[in-house]
Amino acid sequence: MTTLPSPGTPHPTATRRVQRVRHELRRRELQVRQVQPLGPGFVRIVFGGDELEGFTSLSFDDHVKLLFDAAPGADPVRRDYTPRHFDPVRRELSIEFALHEQGAATDWARQAAPGQRLAIGGPRGSMIIPTDYAWHLLAGDSTALPAINRRLEELPAGAQALVLVQVASPADQRPWHSAAQVQTQWVHSTEAWLAALRALPLPAGEGFAWCAGEAQVMAQARALLVHEKGVPRECQRVSAYWKLGAQAFHEDIEG
Repeated sequence: MTTLPSPGTPHPTATRRVQRVRHELRRRELQVRQVQPLGPGFVRIVFGGDELEGFTSLSFDDHVKLLFDAAPGADPVRRDYTPRHFDPVRRELSIEFALHEQGAATDWARQAAPGQRLAIGGPRGSMIIPTDYAWHLLAGDSTALPAINRRLEELPAGAQALVLVQVASPADQRPWHSAAQVQTQWVHSTEAWLAALRALPLPAGEGFAWCAGEAQVMAQARALLVHEKGVPRECQRVSAYWKLGAQAFHEDIEG
């Protein structure tokens, strides 16, 4: 476990600096170009096609709707995923899938092969979080890893990032590629994740806290950040990427 900085007095003057941008909502039919395993719990799938012309993703926690075939006559099954990387020249979009025991997205990702087709929609919009905060907290479970990876890659040299991630196995831990100063804790249970977040000293200055994961856990994280850490609501974004026992769940945690 990395030694973290001494606590300071965060957010002497917190202001809302996050910018919301809306995009044209389009449905695109894409083709699988590559399938890249990322350890036992993840796979990266690279999609391509001319319909990616004009695709826009301006924030690391944007999400697109992936549309999976359902039973004949039924509506497609929709799931939200982070655009991990977009190459406008090659017209390629990379999506990373956390492989759960079952589910429409997991089942599809396990059998995906080059040449298969899939439709996507979005992103509907972006919430652009500036990179010049004094520090950045990036925390969540395995479903948050694509967004965390993307954010770390875009943070500039001199930025300070505190990363706290829960994964099922040490085999799913991965190195980061970032110009920022990154201090990381990996844990392997929800209880350990919440305990580590509670014990985490935040540096001085105005920072931004970003968390994503299971709904009930994120509700606890939101309350902890507001009431125990004193992080202003204007300086945090906490999202439920999924909910235990529910399907196709995605919402921001307020309160």
